[in-house]
Amino acid sequence: MTKVPDNLKRFFDSEGRLKTWPGKRAKKNQVLEWFAGLFQPGREYTEKEINAILKENHTFGDTLLLRRELFELGHLNRKKDGSSYWREKVEGQNG
Repeated sequence: MTKVPDNLKRFFDSEGRLKTWPGKRAKKNQVLEWFAGLFQPGREYTEKEINAILKENHTFGDTLLLRRELFELGHLNRKKDGSSYWREKVEGQNG
């Protein structure tokens, strides 16, 4: 599990799941960066796999919001038809 940064802990429950969506854009971006860290760079995921990972890691019930924000802000890429998603592998990054 990816460690929750101290400045975001108020948005997470005791089990490390996002419980509330931050109101401020800067905090939303930090939360999305945390979520992006749950996905292995270079690996393709189906929409079903993405949804399962997101559902496991939040409790407020809006998987669509999280998936859409991850894509729209460039944390995840996807095929046009939405059949697969991936996180770009950064040069020099393993795994």
